[in-house]
Amino acid sequence: MPDALAQQFVGFAIEVGALRFGEFKTKAGRLSPYFFNAGSFDDGAKLGRLASFYARRLLDSGLQFDMLFGPAYKGIALAAAVAIELARLGHNVPFAYNRKEAKDHGEGGALVGAPLAGRVVVVDDVISAGTSVRESMAWIRGAGAHPVAVAIALDRQERAAEGGVDKPLSAVQYVIAELGMQVVSVATLADLLEYLSDAGGGALAAHAASVAAYRERYGV
Repeated sequence: MPDALAQQFVGFAIEVGALRFGEFKTKAGRLSPYFFNAGSFDDGAKLGRLASFYARRLLDSGLQFDMLFGPAYKGIALAAAVAIELARLGHNVPFAYNRKEAKDHGEGGALVGAPLAGRVVVVDDVISAGTSVRESMAWIRGAGAHPVAVAIALDRQERAAEGGVDKPLSAVQYVIAELGMQVVSVATLADLLEYLSDAGGGALAAHAASVAAYRERYGV
């Protein structure tokens, strides 16, 4: 059965322009038939609804966690919004985030928010190469806390690349296998294909073949 929450999210992302179709160059130099930009959730209503998808997915996952961490910069707004939505759903947890540059006045330091403690979930938009995850893990462990998972909006389910060479694992699989973190994603490329295949014709359905071909070539 299709994942109802994922299908709702894909529809929402397309509606607000966060998911677009065409020809887009990825960081790996590939030409992708779709592009996801979490920066398009750019007002209160959109960000609030996005946070509701994260919060519901986290709660449905059964994952045990004590707080959220938002890596600068996109993760800051995401972690704050998800914390608000979790509290609305009866699961109030603290959150924290890092600064790119340490502050040398006032409270000082490079971490803002609640003290990092217990089981921490990193909240970000996507996992591209795992770099942000490794940096977040360093912050969390350095504070004596335990990073348990990363929550993301979309898992592209495609092989990572380094120096123009495709790797056997996707960035998400790398985080799971090599870093020992769970990954909780609101939706995946498979969910996007499901949505396009069920579009019933028209402009959206026309993109299904190109997205499927991309997954056939680069997917995991």
